[in-house]
Amino acid sequence: MTIPEHLNNLKGSPLSFELLPPVKGSSIDTIFSTLDQLMEFAPPYINITYHREELTYLTQNGKKVPAVVRKRPGTVGIAAAIKEKYRVDVVPHIICGGFSQHETEDALIDLDFLGIRNLLVLRGDGDKITGQFEPHHEGHTHAIDLLHQIMRMNQGDYLERYIDNPSPTHFSVGAAGYPEKHQESPNPDADLFHLKQKVDAGAEYIVTQMFFDNNVYFDFVDRCRKAGITVPIIPGLKPVAIKQHQNILPKMFGVTIPTELSKAMSRCATNSDVWQLGVEWCTAQAKELLANGAPLIHLYTMGRANNIVEIAKGVCN
Repeated sequence: MTIPEHLNNLKGSPLSFELLPPVKGSSIDTIFSTLDQLMEFAPPYINITYHREELTYLTQNGKKVPAVVRKRPGTVGIAAAIKEKYRVDVVPHIICGGFSQHETEDALIDLDFLGIRNLLVLRGDGDKITGQFEPHHEGHTHAIDLLHQIMRMNQGDYLERYIDNPSPTHFSVGAAGYPEKHQESPNPDADLFHLKQKVDAGAEYIVTQMFFDNNVYFDFVDRCRKAGITVPIIPGLKPVAIKQHQNILPKMFGVTIPTELSKAMSRCATNSDVWQLGVEWCTAQAKELLANGAPLIHLYTMGRANNIVEIAKGVCN
């Protein structure tokens, strides 16, 4: 079932969860232990993020030397394992960064063979050290270019032109939306223009970046509708969990911490207090969003389940 079909025929909880692949060398049991706690809420689907290579520095002979590492591989394998173990639809993320067009095509062929039909298409993050995005020299620079490649495969159009009678893929694709605008966008109007291009190119739904003020989401939906974007817009939420989130999240993701939440975080004596505040704030957000027409709530777990479980209980019970 595609994500739009799930949204039109929602039978489980109104929640989806996004998971990180475990770091290289870790067991997939780290994913299963998280999902074992979340599956009681009967999510219609599970998202799995994709990660490009990272530049880091290693010490060799007393000197710092640059090294390229891939810390979280395994998205395709994890998606297949979750689909098989839990009998739930999965949504692997497909990104531009770090992959050539041929590597992307091969990953998509694997997903098609596995019967995985849903994708979330993203450009991907910038370099962890410089913050700048650099595409693979044979890859895509923008998410819409990646989206076009997938749409061509859905028509049986592969990179190799010699294929006889190629079979089309059947992917349903979602795109990312930024209620407060993408960090690199000059203004919200430009951001909205590029989002509509992705929808016009074939994106069937939108998942938003996290936000902490629901009025930001409602305004974003209104602007999208006025721009002619009619696809479902799924709000993405993440609970604050530590005092440092007040500074980290705006810097890393370009989001705003509302004054009320910021003041409440400042009054917290410990990170445990912030954790509880985050659960309560996110639960209240989710309930208000659903009561006002949001099709579903997408929860960013960031590899942790305990606070997400508490939020899910608050929303579903």
